[in-house]
Amino acid sequence: MSLVKGIILAGGYGSRLYPLTIGTSKQLLPVYDKPMIYYPLSTLMVAGIRDILIISTPEDLPKFKKLFGDGSKIGLNISYKKQIKPSGIAESFIIGKDFIGDSDVCLILGDNIFYGDNISETLNKGIFNLKNGYSTIFGVKVDNPNEFGVVEFDSKNNIKKIIEKPRSYISNIIVSGLYFYKNNVINIANNLTPSNRNELEITEINNYYLSIKKLMLVEFGDTVSWIDTGTYASMLKASNFFQDLELKTNKKYACVEEIAFLLSYINENDFKKIGTSMKNSSYGQYLLKQLKN
Repeated sequence: MSLVKGIILAGGYGSRLYPLTIGTSKQLLPVYDKPMIYYPLSTLMVAGIRDILIISTPEDLPKFKKLFGDGSKIGLNISYKKQIKPSGIAESFIIGKDFIGDSDVCLILGDNIFYGDNISETLNKGIFNLKNGYSTIFGVKVDNPNEFGVVEFDSKNNIKKIIEKPRSYISNIIVSGLYFYKNNVINIANNLTPSNRNELEITEINNYYLSIKKLMLVEFGDTVSWIDTGTYASMLKASNFFQDLELKTNKKYACVEEIAFLLSYINENDFKKIGTSMKNSSYGQYLLKQLKN
């Protein structure tokens, strides 16, 4: 298993998507032809991370277990932990403390989708930085920065501070929901004080690493797309995007079974078994077609 472990935070109420999410987790809703959680899972897989923890609500955890089991079908080791109520992104490291153990950790939010031909190159920078003792955040240029944690730069273009949902314009570079942290993130999270939203803020962790000069910013360039699927419009946009992409390329994106096969996490026989189990769907037929190719 990798020296870096992965956490997918798939909790919360998904209230921005009511009534869709009253009966199920947002991360189980479809983005084109697969559950939303396939996208962040595929990002971790492409980064070479195979030991993964899914954190969700007590109601939704059984559904994720039904979807993935222990992960062995796709050559992963997946475990599960409850988040009783949403108390901030940074709580992931407290919940996942035993899972993380002595490893470094990559956290990805369950509703964040990253797409790009050279995505693995960018992710490798995060792994490289960890080996050199640095944690990494990934910056994205957006039109609505005040809805996120915004990166403030000094006159030499170095990160000065990260400001959560600022009222005035600071910059248009925001911190996306993907983070590579050194193992000491567990202690940092344990020492946080809840904010006025009564949450343990991930921005506080980032600013702490910044204060000890141990934080790197990697900006996603124009070759990588980032989609935060928190609204009806963005979910529909993402679905249309991946449908169009498949029609153009005849390839599926975030197809975790195919990724597992291409990375040799599973063999041809395992891959065929999965495809056959879904042969009545176009998704299963796609998997079986890849075997012939």
